[in-house]
Amino acid sequence: MGRRHGYALLTLVFAACETSTGGTGGGGGGGGASHPDPYEIEVFDAVRINSHAEQPNFQRASATVDFGPSPFAKATLHVELESTCYPFSKWLENTPPAGHNWPADCDAFDRNFEFLLDPPAAEGGRPALELVRAITPFGGPMRFEVDLTDLANGLPGEHEIVTTIATWSDAAGIVSGANGGWNVSARLEMVPGEAPRRVIAVVPLANLNQTSAGGPGPIPFTVPEGTRSARLEYRVTGHGGGEGEFGICIGPADEFCKRTHTLLVDGEELDSFVPWRSDCGDNCTVTRNDVTGMADFEYCLENPCGDMRSVRASRANWCPGTVTPPFEWSDVDALLAPGSHTFSFDIGEVADGGSWRVSAVYYAFGE
Repeated sequence: MGRRHGYALLTLVFAACETSTGGTGGGGGGGGASHPDPYEIEVFDAVRINSHAEQPNFQRASATVDFGPSPFAKATLHVELESTCYPFSKWLENTPPAGHNWPADCDAFDRNFEFLLDPPAAEGGRPALELVRAITPFGGPMRFEVDLTDLANGLPGEHEIVTTIATWSDAAGIVSGANGGWNVSARLEMVPGEAPRRVIAVVPLANLNQTSAGGPGPIPFTVPEGTRSARLEYRVTGHGGGEGEFGICIGPADEFCKRTHTLLVDGEELDSFVPWRSDCGDNCTVTRNDVTGMADFEYCLENPCGDMRSVRASRANWCPGTVTPPFEWSDVDALLAPGSHTFSFDIGEVADGGSWRVSAVYYAFGE
C-alpha cells in the first residue's frame, strides 16, 4: 500500500547553492542554474505560551511569515522548546511556593505541541495544515527539525504560522506549576534552488479531535490534471482519561488504547492499521540528580519531571518528548486519477472521555 512510518528525526544537511542577484523564477519548481543565497526567517523568539486564559498567548501564539518565491531546494523548520522546570539547578533560585511541588512557572506535564499553517478565519473553513505534531517532554527542553520543502514549493508566499501547547496550570502546585508555561523559538531556513519535485497541489483535508467512533464523513478533494505522483499524510495520536477496555487498553483511554483506524478514498479502503508506539522506553536515559542542596534521585534525562514508568509506557502512537511523524501513502492509484475524490477515516472505537487528534494532507506532484 506504500505506507511508511519512521520515528527517527532526520538531521537535515543543506546543500551549497550558487548565488545570484537575479530573481527566483515561478512557483512550484524549475529554476535556473543560479539562485539567491539561503536565508532565515524568525518565526518565534522565546515566545511564552501561558496556561491562564487572561494572560497573553494562552495555549497558542501566532506569527505572519513570508516564505518568499519558489523554487526551493530545501526548506526546514527548526524548533527549540525551553522549560523553566529544568535543569534542576534552577530550583535553587526559582523555588516552589510553600506547599507546592513545583516552581510556579514550571509545567511539569507532557502536553500536545503542534505547529499549524493558516488556521481558518471562521468555523467551517478549510482546515489548518498541520506542519508537525509533537508531545512536550515532562518538564524538559526539546529540539527538532522538520522538512517543509514540498510545502514551501507548493505554497510559497505569505502565511500565518500558529504554535499550540495544551498547557494548564495547577493552582495547588501538586502535579504542575501554579503558573506553568513554555518558551518556544522557531525559525525557517530557506535554500533557494531547483526543487526536488514539482508540487502542483497541497490540500489540507482534516484537522480535528475525534471523540467518538467513526469519522467526520467523506471529505472532498481534487486531483489536478498533470498529477504524476502523490502523497497522503495522516497524523494521529490518542488522548484522554476515559475508562479503557481490558485487553485493548493498558491504561486510561484513549491514550493507552489500541484502536483500528481505516482510511478510505472514494469509499474504498486504502489501509487499515493500529497506531501504537512501543518504543517510548528509548526516550529515557536514566540520570541521577547531583545538584548540591537537592535530593538525590534518578530521572529520565529526556523527561526529567516524569515518573519513569509513565515515560517508558507504550501509547497510542506517541511518546513524551518526541515528534509523531505522519503515516504516508505514496503513488496509490486512487490518489493519482485527475478529478473529484473523497477522503475519509474511521476509528473503530473511542471511549467516553477519550479522543484522537487527527490531521491529513494531500500532496500532488507533476513531472
